[in-house]
Parts: sequence; C-alpha cells; structure tokens
Amino acid sequence: MKLTDNLLRKLPTPEQGNKITYDDAVKGFGVRVTAAGGRAFILNYRRKLDGRERRYTIGNHPDWSTTAAREEAKRLKRLVDGGNDPVGEQEEKRAAATVADLCARFERDYLSRNRPSTQRVYRQQIATDILPAFGKTKVAAVSHADIDGFHHRLSARAPTHANRTVAVLSRMFNLAIRWGWRSDNPCKGVERNQENKRHRYLTGAEMSRLSAALAELADQSAANAVRLLLLTGARRGELLAAKWADVDLEASVWIKPASTTKQAALHRVPLSAAAVQLLTGMQAQAGDDAEWIFPARGGGHRPHINEAWIRVRKAAKLPGVRLHDLRHTYASVLVSAGLSLPVIGSLLGHSTPVTTHRYAHLTDDPLRAATERASAIITGKAPADVVPLDRRGRR
Repeated sequence: MKLTDNLLRKLPTPEQGNKITYDDAVKGFGVRVTAAGGRAFILNYRRKLDGRERRYTIGNHPDWSTTAAREEAKRLKRLVDGGNDPVGEQEEKRAAATVADLCARFERDYLSRNRPSTQRVYRQQIATDILPAFGKTKVAAVSHADIDGFHHRLSARAPTHANRTVAVLSRMFNLAIRWGWRSDNPCKGVERNQENKRHRYLTGAEMSRLSAALAELADQSAANAVRLLLLTGARRGELLAAKWADVDLEASVWIKPASTTKQAALHRVPLSAAAVQLLTGMQAQAGDDAEWIFPARGGGHRPHINEAWIRVRKAAKLPGVRLHDLRHTYASVLVSAGLSLPVIGSLLGHSTPVTTHRYAHLTDDPLRAATERASAIITGKAPADVVPLDRRGRR
C-alpha cells in the first residue's frame, strides 16, 4: 500500500516488539510501529560494496510527514546507488573522536615528554577551560568560529591566559591532523591578545627588605629557594626540581638535566661562593640520604612555594612582584656589573640571543658611568652623577 499520514495514524500497535509496513511507491521505504506506539520512517537498502542489507532510520512521525520522508528515502537511494553507505557514515560519526578523546591522547602521548611544570599548567588548562567548553564536541566538528568565540570569552577575564589556552588547543589540533582525525587546524588565524612583557627589577633597598623578610619566614626551605633564585637567576621549576646529585659543591657547579630546563638541553651553571655556602648548609641539614634539594612532605620535590612567597612579599612590601622577577633582577645585576649579553644569556640558559637582548637597555648605565669618568679625566671636572633610567629612557 502507499503510505499516507492518514494511514499511519490507523496502523495497529503490535503487542510487543515492532512491525514494519512498507510503501509500494519507493522500494525499501516503510514505517516502523513499536509496541509503545512510536512511528518512525525507515529505509532498507543493500550496500553496493558487499551487498550487505542495512536499515536507516529517517525520522519520527509526525516530525516527518510521509511525503517528506518518502522524498528523503529517494535521495538516500540515489546516494546508495553512487556507492554511499548512510548507515555506515552515521556509525562513523557516532564513533568519531571527541575533544575529550583528543585531550586524553594528547596527555598520554605528547604531554608526558614535557617538563613537570609544563605538564601541570597544560593539565590545568585542559581540565578548567578546554574540556568544559569542547569535551563532548567531535574533533572534526570544531570550527574556527568556535575557537574564536572561546578565546573572546576567556579574554574577558584573563587575556594572557586566553592566548596560552588557545596555543595549547592549537598544538592538540596539529596532532589531530597528524593522527588523521581532521584535515585542518581551527585555531589558525585566531587573533591573539596583545601581550606587554613586564620586566621588574628589585632595587637595593627592596632586596634589603626582602632579605629581612626571608630571615623571619617560618618556612626556611622556601626562604632558601627564594635566596637561590636571586643568587642563580634560575627558573622556579628548575630550582624546585633540582637534586643533590645535580650539584657539585666542590667544583661549584650546578648541572641542570635537560628534563628540567625550558630549552630541553643540559645546562651547566657555575655557582657563586654565596650560593655554594647556602647549599652546603642545606645539605648538612638534609643528610646524606636526601635526594631532592627541596623535598615535599609526601615524597618527590616541592611543586611550588606560592604561599610562602605571598607572605614574604607582603612582609617586604613588594606588592605585585613575582618570583620570576627575581630572575630579571639577577640579570640586571649582571648587566650593571658590565658583563656582556652573551655571557648573561649563557648563565640564564637562553637558547637564543634574542631572549637576552631584552636586557640590552640596562647596559647604558655602566657605559654612561664609564664615559663620565673619561670625561672627568679629560676636562679635569668632577664626573656627573649617573641616574639609572628605565627601559624607556625615563628616570
């Protein structure tokens, strides 16, 4: 019989299971009536590849009218004649990887090769921002507009964090291309927020206040970490992950393993007498069996000293100063001492001269002092006082 909307409403409901009534106008097209009273249009067809019979559900009545469902069945039959497999394609879409799957593989196959500090940051970005926004979305379905909107929403509260999170997403989608999960990167072309790098250097008076605050801190392990950050210019993650086996106090050398450095390369750093003295005292207290220079209570090394730094910063009246600013301060002292930028870059572990060049403006002060001394000798007049300028040439 030829199916109509009126006929569908009159079809009897089976006592159990379902019953299919076929249309005589389009071969394989019919309506399935269930014991619960549901009515859905279906299409039976044979896959051209191997002749396997498939059943495709077009949609429910009355959401689909009989006429519209019949036209859809005709369209699907034309696709089948062309070699398509609507059921197979539907199954592939259901089984397609989601962004949650991509995150899981990213953490398993890629993230494990990064430094522990990088792993922590990436995992936090994935758990806090990426999964809530895209976790259930198919990898192939994420669009440029989706990423751009996500970036705008994050930018409203944390512009720099928004840039970093989209950078992580971009790495993940590049890997998705390599793994054959999609053919393009939807993060490409997303306009990032402008970032103004901040370089804060502690003055002599500020370092005196910091030293006094460190002496009063109850957590002297954290205090020693801050002292060593100032004495070595090391990155926080490198220092906290250091082992006693990495330092040779007799030779006054710290050998940073490639696994802890930002440039992923072994970095050999000479230690000053003050740093060696501090480390010698710490080693004596730690004992011969100690593995980590800054051990955590539950094993391993301390992941951070954030709480202690907040207390020290408040006591020393250094609002807004970050632990990373201690690295900048170390570099500024080296520049003021007249050391060349290549030497400073080597001490800091910079992989390119461009990174060290951010301190180039500081070399003006010792050069200006030198030229004033030369001028005094030539003219016989007292040299002018050299007033240090900031990076923009202002007092």
